[in-house]
Amino acid sequence: MTQLPGLLDTEAIRKDFPILDRQVHDGQKLVYLDNAATSQKPRQVLDALNEYYERYNANVHRGVHVLAEEATALYEGARDKVASFINAPSRDEVIFTKNASESLNLVANMLGWAEEPYRVDHETEIVITEMEHHSNIVPWQLLSQRTGAKLKWFGLTDDGRLDLSNIDEIITEKTKIVSFVLVSNILGTVNPVEAIVRRAQEVGALVCIDASQAAPHMPLDVQSLQADFVAFTGHKMCGPTGIGVLWGRQELLEDLPPFLGGGEMIETVSMHSSTYAPAPHKFEAGTPPIAQAVGLGAAIDYLSAIGMDKILAHEHALTEYAVKRLTEVPDLRIIGPTTAEDRGAAISFTLGDIHPHDVGQVLDEQGIAVRVGHHCARPVCLRYGIPATTRASFYLYSTPAEIDALVDGLEHVRNFFG
Repeated sequence: MTQLPGLLDTEAIRKDFPILDRQVHDGQKLVYLDNAATSQKPRQVLDALNEYYERYNANVHRGVHVLAEEATALYEGARDKVASFINAPSRDEVIFTKNASESLNLVANMLGWAEEPYRVDHETEIVITEMEHHSNIVPWQLLSQRTGAKLKWFGLTDDGRLDLSNIDEIITEKTKIVSFVLVSNILGTVNPVEAIVRRAQEVGALVCIDASQAAPHMPLDVQSLQADFVAFTGHKMCGPTGIGVLWGRQELLEDLPPFLGGGEMIETVSMHSSTYAPAPHKFEAGTPPIAQAVGLGAAIDYLSAIGMDKILAHEHALTEYAVKRLTEVPDLRIIGPTTAEDRGAAISFTLGDIHPHDVGQVLDEQGIAVRVGHHCARPVCLRYGIPATTRASFYLYSTPAEIDALVDGLEHVRNFFG
């Protein structure tokens, strides 16, 4: 068995994830390498969800009976856990959404409806990058179309990094918001946050960071990032689906208008007008994802007990090994950085002239689960002149043996297609 420095005790960790014992396709051992799409869930999270529904299920905040009070404590306790996990200055800066996409849409809509000095209009500019997930492209396109604001973006270098050579021309005095991904879901690139934030601050622009591929894999400190908004999702970090997070600076959340209207986000309602509750409740209309928040809290407990710095070291060692092994495969081309430095644990590649969908299907027959397609990042595929990629992505329970299985599987793909 391959031994690498910095690895976690994956034998012990994998015992917490029942699904990793599955066999597929008549006895093939499951090799799950699709963690950038969603992670698997440990028993601790599954138990927390089950216990909530069995013992505490009730709507939150307004009830005076014991179940309502217990459910509210669990829900708000999850907010405390998120605030601590990301080093938020205040728990009131943590907004629960249903996913990162909704978090990013929330920011875009707030700015479209805001008063000065935050308002985005036809005299202002929005800046994104060419490597964004569609969730950090489409909301800004919609805002641009609705307001007349100019949408601009940073391009990509040939090795899968942001081209910041013209940063002063892209981020200008007209820029109202700069929104970019911390770690690319398709390229694996870890972006230079400090340089982008510094330039945005020079011109007085707000900064929004999509941390969906960062929060599960590395320590995330919203204060050190110095952004104004940070979005991420629960299901990629051992939590359930249906729960996302938007962190925002308190003074901004106080000044900006709500995105959705309904119950709980109000102070008073008359037939003529309404006033709104303070953040975070101003942005959480209706019955929130209560059980999902409890599950996310359990996931944070699980990850924190292991240590995010140790998870980062584990994945760095795996990624370094995976890049080395994959570059040994004939005709394989990594799309993105070809070293383990400044990259996350998702590696996209092409294999000669074999379509990625065919690669994925043959690997699946061997029990190897990877992602194929443009990964909701089609502009990246257009930039590199490819229709799609195959993507293998790793997490805290991934092992060198699974990378070896992937490489062996790719050799089978090559033989299958001659």
